[in-house]
Amino acid sequence: MLDRRALLAGAGAFALIAALRWLQTGEVEAADAFEVHKSDSEWRAILSKPQYDVLRLRRTEAPGSSPLNEEKRKGTFVCAGCELAVFSSETKFDSKTGWPSFYRPLPNAIGTSTDHVLLLPRTEVHCRRCGGHLGHVFDDGPPPTGLRYCMNGIALKFVPDAPA
Repeated sequence: MLDRRALLAGAGAFALIAALRWLQTGEVEAADAFEVHKSDSEWRAILSKPQYDVLRLRRTEAPGSSPLNEEKRKGTFVCAGCELAVFSSETKFDSKTGWPSFYRPLPNAIGTSTDHVLLLPRTEVHCRRCGGHLGHVFDDGPPPTGLRYCMNGIALKFVPDAPA
């Protein structure tokens, strides 16, 4: 027989799981606050499914899955949604986390907000022009900033510098 304590614990666990699922799959909110406006169907038409899942649904790619982890050329990393330049290769470093990491974004390239998907607050990083979810920033990076911008490679494209 089911007692009240077990019933309440089960209901609480269900509510927590539902809330976490809703937080993780919610689209980037306030899309009209960004310069680039597209409907959901327009985003789906221009992005691959994995890009859509990360950029628009704020999901995370599997660690070690991005070829950008190994990118060593000089150039610029741009948002895969709107091609805004967001990071320079000069600020890229190997964080040993499995995701492309940078210690500084380009000026006026990103925005941040707080997410609670893992229950603890984290600083989410998004493209300031289209609102696409890029990753998170942590305070365990190298000098000179001490920050680690841990980005989803699928949310970025690399544009190499032109040969001199």
